[in-house]
Amino acid sequence: MAKLTQDELLAQFEELTLIELAAFVKAFEEKFDVTAAAPVAMAAVAGAPGAVEAVEEQDEFDVILEAAGDKKIQVIKEVRTLTSLGLKEAKDLVDTAGAKVLEKVAKDVAEKAKAALEGAGAKVTVK
Repeated sequence: MAKLTQDELLAQFEELTLIELAAFVKAFEEKFDVTAAAPVAMAAVAGAPGAVEAVEEQDEFDVILEAAGDKKIQVIKEVRTLTSLGLKEAKDLVDTAGAKVLEKVAKDVAEKAKAALEGAGAKVTVK
């Protein structure tokens, strides 16, 4: 039997259905007494310290409207400027305490939105 190159093997695997490929992997694991999932598990364990660092360096923020303040109309206008909401939706959002105005935005966008809303008289937090 002629030895196949890696490209030739990949070409053969491309022709298999997903069920046929799963059966092949199972037979390969039994024949050579290996587990295909082991490298994935090891990569997850090795990647754990990186995951902790990613949590520490947050890059997505939510802008939460705590209270509209005295100038409710100005706050509604700012909410409409920051979002694509209509007048009724923006008013409903402003009337809801703890409502998220923006979700998963960059830090600079969140800070600009906070400054704009606070300039209109609202109480805002960024999480």
